[in-house]
Amino acid sequence: MCHQASCGCESHAHIPGGVTYHHEGCCCDHGHSPRHFPSREELINEMEDYLKQLRAEAKGVEERLTEMKKEG
Repeated sequence: MCHQASCGCESHAHIPGGVTYHHEGCCCDHGHSPRHFPSREELINEMEDYLKQLRAEAKGVEERLTEMKKEG
């Protein structure tokens, strides 16, 4: 999805290996088309951000499981 959810566009793309990357900004901005081929550095940054989000999600799940087990 676009970083600007209110526009409703789908500015994401899949690259080989099943990785999804998100374009910066909105494809609807200023009448410009989204870029189709991010640089290697951009892909690395996107993947590092995604990994950080996954780790945070896993931590949240672990915390919730711990709480649920304590509750009985």
